[in-house]
Amino acid sequence: MNAEERILRFLDTAEAELVAMAQDIWEHPELGQQESYAAKLQADRLAAAGFEISQGVDQLPTAFVATWGQGKPIIGILGEYDALPSLSQQVSATQIPIVEGDPGHGCGHNLLGMAGVGAALAVKDSMQDAGVQGTIRYYGCPAEETLVGKVYMARAGVFDDLDAVITWHPSYINSARYTSASALNSFKVNFHGIAAHAGGTPEAGRSALDGVQLMDVGVNYMREHVIQDARVHCVITEGGQAPNVVPPYAQVWYYVRAPNRDQVDLIYSWMLDIAQGAALMTGTSFDIEFLTGCYNTLPNEVLGELLVEKLRLAGPPRFTAAEKDLARKLQETFPPGSIEKAEQRFEMTREEMGDPLCEVITEPSGMGKVMGGSTDVGDVSHITPTMELTTCCQALGTPGHSWQFVVTSGSSIGHKGMMLAAKAMALAVFDLETKPNIVQAARDEFKRKTGGKSYVSPLPEGAVPR
Repeated sequence: MNAEERILRFLDTAEAELVAMAQDIWEHPELGQQESYAAKLQADRLAAAGFEISQGVDQLPTAFVATWGQGKPIIGILGEYDALPSLSQQVSATQIPIVEGDPGHGCGHNLLGMAGVGAALAVKDSMQDAGVQGTIRYYGCPAEETLVGKVYMARAGVFDDLDAVITWHPSYINSARYTSASALNSFKVNFHGIAAHAGGTPEAGRSALDGVQLMDVGVNYMREHVIQDARVHCVITEGGQAPNVVPPYAQVWYYVRAPNRDQVDLIYSWMLDIAQGAALMTGTSFDIEFLTGCYNTLPNEVLGELLVEKLRLAGPPRFTAAEKDLARKLQETFPPGSIEKAEQRFEMTREEMGDPLCEVITEPSGMGKVMGGSTDVGDVSHITPTMELTTCCQALGTPGHSWQFVVTSGSSIGHKGMMLAAKAMALAVFDLETKPNIVQAARDEFKRKTGGKSYVSPLPEGAVPR
């Protein structure tokens, strides 16, 4: 039995256990930085297999690093386990919360982390059997949904010595993701004024809400003069308590997105100038509460080709009639145009992708395209060669962060996609541990795409996870 056969057999044997653990996490959904149950479950399993566990990273108690082996190469596998607020949902084609208002795994992170754990265990088994030297690291990464976990872990330097990183994400198709996610800054602007009776002595007051509103007017005028692909979103989180009181405090929360980090930095600097102008106009003051920032993702084609090769070796998932029936019923609840948007996103027809569930391995797509969303995987991809695969864990067209996504994350549909991801990642990591030419090619591509520029954390000095 060769190493590839051993990996596939190992994961077939471990499937029941891995699925049970993924389901356990699905049944105990936890928000970012609160994932104590999921983190412990994964860390304990890896520790039992002989991995050395380093618990807590840069003020993130639910982050951990699991290491096995010694020497080079050092190959990383990224895992996540945070849920989303107010998405509690039963496995049903009808929206029925388990507990109204509770979190739910509307992005499949219960699957994401467990596939990584399974891959790490399988690679360790085969490396040990073959006497292969090298190091495997599984990274338990909290708070991806708030774009916090890997950003702070990167600041702590835990990815710096890696030769390459593999990860994945639940999707509708089985392939590699070449589309880049956007860089981002998330920050709150707190305006401080002077309270006064709005009717009796308005001249004595200085409205913090006026500061917020004028800043937003300035930002809206700025929009005309930034690159077309940039996006600025905001909500006013605090605007006062009563209309007859001049608000002494108000807060606005901004997301700034753009295709690359430098563009975000430029727009952010301009917005700070706008905040200063708004404060001067209103006689108020302001301070910045910087929450997080992240880089755009940098897809690595060498690693992408390797992952697609291993997806083909592992074979696409096969879904039952009952699973397809559930998927079709879920599709009936999607917003209009959802499947058409999926076709546009992946530049494939529904027939090519598989409708309602994908049972083929597709070629990578999206090179040169930038998606509107962001992920903290981007920061890792600017430190070391990084690539993400996708597998079918949901019905074609499933909206992200939706109750329908929660359904398939907790069903056999998601479990099958998870196991395919575990197999493909394990096969790829074993190749990276044993074939230095692939690692070198991936690193050469990385150096070319970064221009030799070193990663600099987007976090300001003194920033803490929030």
